[in-house]
Amino acid sequence: MSRVQLPAVTPKRKAWNKGRIIGQKRPLLPKQVWAIRARLELSGNLRDLALFNVAIDSKLRGCDLVKLTVTDLVKDDRVRERVSVIQSKTKRPVQFELSENTRETVLTWVRNPEMLACLFMFPSRFHDRPHISTRQYGRLVRDWVTAIGLEPSGYGTHSLRRTKAAEIYRKTGNLRAVQLLLGHTKVDSTVRYLGVELEDALSIAERIDI
Repeated sequence: MSRVQLPAVTPKRKAWNKGRIIGQKRPLLPKQVWAIRARLELSGNLRDLALFNVAIDSKLRGCDLVKLTVTDLVKDDRVRERVSVIQSKTKRPVQFELSENTRETVLTWVRNPEMLACLFMFPSRFHDRPHISTRQYGRLVRDWVTAIGLEPSGYGTHSLRRTKAAEIYRKTGNLRAVQLLLGHTKVDSTVRYLGVELEDALSIAERIDI
């Protein structure tokens, strides 16, 4: 008599996103940027202040931000006003500007004794790692937004990437400019990233001659 083979039963796993707010992370508002910046300045945390300022100005993904080297930003003891790096995701170059305030914080940081002989701009405080990891960066962002009273589940590393881009779009409506600054290959990627309404996006795109 043949046996009936029953299908294997696999135990149900708890969904990784259960209880979490999932979706696009919000950009920071200008007043929130200044609140975080002020806290970091008062605490004298030079590395984190430089990291925060460069994150806002560069609009880089976390994986590219944490791998920035000193020579990417500094040449002949001067901080570059404009920087070009190759993106890990697209393998394409992207350029960004560094504001005067950011350049000052970067220069102060690289002249700090902690940075002696360091290759990377944001070295890890763990001796087995040459620079902070994207996970460490995410934890720092969580600490920063929590410190100014924001709900951390609504923000993440992409919040810093989106902050200046969202402000540029809000003030100019220029999707093409934001696309270039974010290093997107297609404008519809920028539309989705900023959460721009389709009709609004199309009307803006019609006015932009590439």
